[in-house]
Amino acid sequence: MTHPNRSPHPLDIIQTDMLAVDRVIAQRLSSEVPLVSEVAQYIIAAGGKRLRPALLLLVSGALGDTSPRSHTLAAVVEFIHTATLLHDDVVDESTLRRGRATANQQFGNAASVLVGDFLYSRAFQMMVDVGDMRVMEVLSEATNVIAEGEVLQLMNMHDASLDEVTYMRVIRSKTAKLFEASARLAPILAVSDAATEAACATYGQALGCAFQIIDDVLDYEGDAETLGKNLGDDLREGKVTLPIIGALRVASAEQQALIRHAIEAGDMTHLATIQGIIQSTGALAAARQTAMDEAQRAVDALSVLPQNPYQQALLQLALGLQNRTV
Repeated sequence: MTHPNRSPHPLDIIQTDMLAVDRVIAQRLSSEVPLVSEVAQYIIAAGGKRLRPALLLLVSGALGDTSPRSHTLAAVVEFIHTATLLHDDVVDESTLRRGRATANQQFGNAASVLVGDFLYSRAFQMMVDVGDMRVMEVLSEATNVIAEGEVLQLMNMHDASLDEVTYMRVIRSKTAKLFEASARLAPILAVSDAATEAACATYGQALGCAFQIIDDVLDYEGDAETLGKNLGDDLREGKVTLPIIGALRVASAEQQALIRHAIEAGDMTHLATIQGIIQSTGALAAARQTAMDEAQRAVDALSVLPQNPYQQALLQLALGLQNRTV
C-alpha cells in the first residue's frame, strides 16, 4: 500500500515479495554462535535500499515468474552485498554508514571480517539449495569479479593519475557486477531466451554504474546528515572517483597540485576548497551526465521486456537516479 503523503515508489509493487525475502533473511541468519547473528543483524537491520534483491524481484515480475526461488536468491544477493559492506568498511577504515556506526566501529575489525565470511558461505549454501548450476555459475563468477574489483581499487588508492577507463573498470567490477548478476538471475529462473537474459544483464550493469557514479558525486556535493556517511570519505581514503578525474582534467596547475596532494596524502585539510574546485570546473555536472548516459543505457535495454507494471517500475528506477540525493 502506498503511503498517502508520498508519491508511488518503483519498489512499492514488490512490497509483499520483499517481506518474503526479509523472512528468508531472518531465517538464514540464525547461527549457534551469538556474535555471528548479532553482527549480521546489526548491519542488515540498518536498512539500506535493498536495490539488488529488488532488481531480481522486479525483473522476475516483468517476466511473469513468481517462483519462491526468487525470494531465496534475492536473500542470497543481499547476503553477498552485506558481506562486501562488512569487508569494505574494514578496508576503508570507515566509521559511519547509513547514519550510524559501522560494524567494524561497533564490534571491531576481526568480527566484521569473520561475519562477512559467514555471510558469503551462507549465501553459497543457499545457492546450492536452489539446485541450478547456471545460477551457481553466475553468482560464483560475480563474487569473484567483485573481489577482483576490490583489489584493483586497493591498488589504485592514493594514485592521482587514475584515468576514467580504469575508474569505470573498477565500478563495473566492484559495484555493477552484483546489480548485473541480480538482473540476470531472473531470466535464468524464468527460462527466458539468451537475448532476454543479455538485455536484463545490460540493464543491471548500466543501473549499477549509474548508481555508483551518483554515489561518488554525492560524496562531494551532499551533506553528511542526509547521506548517512562522512562527507569527503573518498578523499580521506585516497579514492580517485569521476568528479576528481574530471576536475584534474581542467583545473589550473595550482588547483591540480592541491587535489593531487590531498589524494596522495589522504589530507582532508582543504576539503571545502577542493569541493569548490570540483563544482567550479563543472566536474560534478559532467559526472552526473555520465551517470545519466548509463541510466539511458539501462532504459534502452528494457525494450525487450513485456510492457507491464514491473517493467514500468524498472524504467522509473533508472530515470529516478537523476534526482537521487541519498
